[in-house]
This record gives sequence, structure tokens and C-alpha cells, in this order.
Amino acid sequence: MKYRSRHPRIKILAALLLVVAVLIALVVLVHVNVTKVLKAIAEANMRSITTVAVNDAIYYTLSDGVRYEDLVHVSRGERGEISSITSDPLQINRIARDAAYMSQQNLQTMSEEGVDVPLGAFFGIEAWAGFGPPIHMKIIPISNVSCSFVSRFESAGINQTKHSIYLEIVADISIIMPSGTSNFASLTEVLICESVLVGDVPDTYLQADIFGKGYSLAPPVSREPA
Repeated sequence: MKYRSRHPRIKILAALLLVVAVLIALVVLVHVNVTKVLKAIAEANMRSITTVAVNDAIYYTLSDGVRYEDLVHVSRGERGEISSITSDPLQINRIARDAAYMSQQNLQTMSEEGVDVPLGAFFGIEAWAGFGPPIHMKIIPISNVSCSFVSRFESAGINQTKHSIYLEIVADISIIMPSGTSNFASLTEVLICESVLVGDVPDTYLQADIFGKGYSLAPPVSREPA
């Protein structure tokens, strides 16, 4: 009799354990899907913010205008042939430093406003991610901005070579949210100046970059979520 009285209890306990396991699995599934959607939305917003922040920094840094002669010095021999092409390290470092600093400041200021996430995103279904009233979310961006100059040579005609100088800004972003952390990198390349060089350019310069590694700005100290 005792054995028969315990048998229904075992079935009920097994059923309850099964229900609990199913509920836990559903909660985990929803959490994973919600986290995925929220990360995608936050990353898309931060990419847009990063693009604006970097472009504004470049515009501010180069507002006075930069000429080819300000960055590069071309030396010629007695017959007019190009003997050397050198860069001005002071100008290069100043522009790279200012662009990196301004980008960092713009990113920090613009990201403090947070992002608006539609209510549908919290259901974890991508098709619903754009529906519903916006819910404001605070995010903590941790960024590392590096700037470098890149030069490229290409033929511009008979005995002529076009020398183009670009400023590359790479922003490595880490977004810390209640739902998790997302990491991505954003590359912005801007043509600074260019010039057509008349005469043979030594292969040493055609096959290598005349600029250094650039300037990197360390990430700021992170803050606790608001």
C-alpha cells in the first residue's frame, strides 16, 4: 500500500520537473534571442554614431586645410630626378593626435545619450525588432581610436606618378549593456591631399609607405551603468 501511494507522487514530481525544465529552456532561449537582437540594434546605432563622430573630428582637425607640401618633401637630383620622398613627422603626429583625440571626445559625448530600442526587440524576434514604442537604454562604450597616414602611388601618365595621402581612423568599440557586451571596429578613410610627381619615383617608395604607424589613443576609464 505504501508503494502504491508513492507511485502517483513520483509521477507528479516528474511532471513538475519536466515543466520546470521546459520553462528554464524557454527562458534561456528567449534571453539568448533578446540579447542577440539588442546587441545588433545597439551595434548599428553605435556604428552610425561612430561615423558621425569621426567625420566631425576630421572636419574640425583639417578645417584650416592641408597641402601636399605641408606633409611631404620631395628632393630631386641635379637632372630633376626624384631622389627622396620624406614626410614631416611633426605635422603628421599633430594631425593624427588631434583627429584621434577629437574622435574619442565626440564618441564619448554622443554615446552618453544612449540608444532607443523598439519594444518589439525585447521579444527576441528579429521581425518584430522595429515595432513598438522606443525604450531608452543606457550603454557604456569603451573605445580605442587610432589614426595613421597611408600613402599610395599610381601611374598618372608617361613618366608621371600620382601620390595620394589618406588619413585612416580605426575605432575599436566595446559596448557594455545589461544584455551583454558587443565588440566591433569601424574604419574611416579620408583623402587628405595628392600630387602628381613628374619623373621616375624610386622603387623603394613605390613598394613601401613613407609614414609611420600613426597615433593611438588609449580607451578611457569605464564607468558603471546608469
